[in-house]
Amino acid sequence: MRTIDLRSDTVTHPTDEMRRAMFEARVGDDVYGEDPTVNELEQMAARIVNKEAALFTASGTMSNLLAVLAQTKRGDEIITGSEAHMFWYEVGGASALGGVMVHTVRNEVDGSLDLSAVKEAIRGKNIHYPPTRLLCLENTHNRCGGAVLTAEYTAEAARLAHEHGLRVHVDGARIFNAAVALGVPAAKLAKDADSVSFCLSKGLSAPVGSLLCGDRAFVESARKWRKMVGGGMRQAGVLAAAGIVALNTMVDRLADDHANARRLADGLSRISNIAVTAPVPTNIVMFELSASVPGDELLKEMDARGVRLSHRGGQLFRVVTHRMVTAEDVSDALGRISSYIQGRR
Repeated sequence: MRTIDLRSDTVTHPTDEMRRAMFEARVGDDVYGEDPTVNELEQMAARIVNKEAALFTASGTMSNLLAVLAQTKRGDEIITGSEAHMFWYEVGGASALGGVMVHTVRNEVDGSLDLSAVKEAIRGKNIHYPPTRLLCLENTHNRCGGAVLTAEYTAEAARLAHEHGLRVHVDGARIFNAAVALGVPAAKLAKDADSVSFCLSKGLSAPVGSLLCGDRAFVESARKWRKMVGGGMRQAGVLAAAGIVALNTMVDRLADDHANARRLADGLSRISNIAVTAPVPTNIVMFELSASVPGDELLKEMDARGVRLSHRGGQLFRVVTHRMVTAEDVSDALGRISSYIQGRR
């Protein structure tokens, strides 16, 4: 029985073209700036999001951490969404390593932050307050079901931030999903941000890596912080080569993942005891079980039936489509889930 892994798009494997590129990659010592393949990837990434420079990092978590370290100092405060990946899933790195406070503003269901609430969260000058230095947005938004922020919203948020002396970072781990969903270039979605990160290892199917992009001074500062946290990867061109292939070949096909996610959401909504809890603009589907089906039981039983799900606790689940999940797999997964739910009666 084929296993259908819907836990995350991080489970994707590199394509044959990526593996060939990795095998043949020209390499050098990247800490010295001498790896030609890393340099090519960084230049390519900067071009794609229309920033001056880019830095290849090991992960999206590292990129987001470096964005904080390079744009704040100890005792500062950053603003994130209450459902932000940076707040939930990055081990408190901004506070533990950067010494900054994290002030959360409630995320709306569409992944946005109410800008009046953001304005209220920005600290005034006062001897008692940590200075607010950085506003962090997320596009697409993981915990909000792959929600997409428009370029217009980001521009408005950036105007507010810049008026109050804040810089803006966009955690764009899946920004290409947002670009495909909106039919706009990724550069348009990153235009008003001072820094933006994006992952190669999710829907783009590369095995490892993220890019952090911004102006040259910011990237050079982030490069030094990367060295401090152990991110100098030496002959990293072996990994960067897969990233180049990913950016050249994997972006347009994200539309297939979005279509499969909509198929999956529609099918789940037709199964008794399951409710899809958010719109599905990209490749993430959130659903909730009724109280009559214990969440941990569903997780265990579906794993036994070869359908791997991401359990958010209680009755809440997330499923994610990606290159290694076909339309046929979606139908098969729905059949296995439905068979189990109906069989419990």
